[in-house]
Amino acid sequence: MPLVAPDPTRTVPLPLREQADVRDRWLTQRLLDLLPGLMDRAGIDLWLVVGREYNEDPVLATLLPATWLSARRRTILVLHRSDDGVTAAAVSRYPVGQFLPAWSPDDAGRPPAEDTQWAEVRRIVEQAAPRRIGIDVSADFALADGLSHTEHRRLTEALGPWSDRLVPAEDLAVGWLETRLPEEIAVLDRLNQRVREVVEEAFSPAVLTAGVSTGTDLAWWIRQRLSDLGVEPWFHPVVDVQRAGVAPRCEQGALLPAVPFDVPVEPGDLVHCDVGLSSLGLKTDSQRNGYVLRRGETDAPAGLHQALAVGNRLQDLTTAELVAGRTGNEVLAAVRCAAAAEGIDGDVYSHPVGVHGHGAGPAIGRWDDQRGVPGAGDRVLHPDTVYALELCVRVPVAEWGGQPVRMALEEGVALTEDGVSYLGDRQTELLLIPGAG
Repeated sequence: MPLVAPDPTRTVPLPLREQADVRDRWLTQRLLDLLPGLMDRAGIDLWLVVGREYNEDPVLATLLPATWLSARRRTILVLHRSDDGVTAAAVSRYPVGQFLPAWSPDDAGRPPAEDTQWAEVRRIVEQAAPRRIGIDVSADFALADGLSHTEHRRLTEALGPWSDRLVPAEDLAVGWLETRLPEEIAVLDRLNQRVREVVEEAFSPAVLTAGVSTGTDLAWWIRQRLSDLGVEPWFHPVVDVQRAGVAPRCEQGALLPAVPFDVPVEPGDLVHCDVGLSSLGLKTDSQRNGYVLRRGETDAPAGLHQALAVGNRLQDLTTAELVAGRTGNEVLAAVRCAAAAEGIDGDVYSHPVGVHGHGAGPAIGRWDDQRGVPGAGDRVLHPDTVYALELCVRVPVAEWGGQPVRMALEEGVALTEDGVSYLGDRQTELLLIPGAG
């Protein structure tokens, strides 16, 4: 009976064994279909990714087979671009999945095995004779800066005169980390839907009891629920509350909710959460807002609905500027100009998301600095990438005596050749939470 490839969108999560099959299949496809073009774009002929057990290069973890939960001893992966594609070899004590084994300590003889391991790296380099050898060092991206000081020293010693051809592989590492297969985007769509489902459960009378439940209680409930579902959070969930009569506090120039996390949620409160989960090696990052109904209310105050509508408008202005070829700083400047023209008081601080929650790629503002991000903000947007469209607006609410509300929104979006599309369901209506009998 032929094996049928698991459908990762069928359910979230898949059983662990099926997840491993999917991740290994994706890795094969990425090495075959994505890596050659990414190496050409970066001008890298040979890429060396080096890490030691428990001190992995972040890129290395994305190249290992799914059954490897960390590097083993010293793991060196060599990816060589040739006319036939990319040859992927492992100079490692143990076989590394689909990478061609290029060295064995059994062949080492009397010298220390690690010395012959580095000697094999040099032999491969000499045979390939690359013009530019990429290594993972970067001033702007921690995720592309995974080559440790010791491994860099050992590598340069081993390569001898070939070390003159070492160059930062930042463009290649960022491209590898940020670029998504269509299948990965489809899974991220489903994962974002799962987040919405969990939040809607948390923001319901089954979990939230007005006058009893605190933001801390709800955050822990969400984290436990995600764990029970088999999708681990990559950061501890945040649940905060805004309340009429409790003015926002100012922190680093930004207005933030001032209701303490350990104070019970009350009818009339605006409840907001920030949640990110991890499954199949991918991350999500999204936010939702709900209103706790007072006795006799059937809807939230019009001013809160208006605040959400203004936030949605800022989302529209931002997605209109998410165009391949622009830098993150250019997108930010264009959005801020468009928002000012419409009288919108808000901030944009969007970021790539995928293998990592705060992923490598163009940064589009920061919550505490809207002047642009040197380095990371100067990176160009590319198709087949995914972003957390994160922003906030500040809107005075008449029903709250003109008190400003900070409406914070975050949605996953994919940038492809067809434009920008939302992953999961975009929030355009407040979640209404019964708060009193």
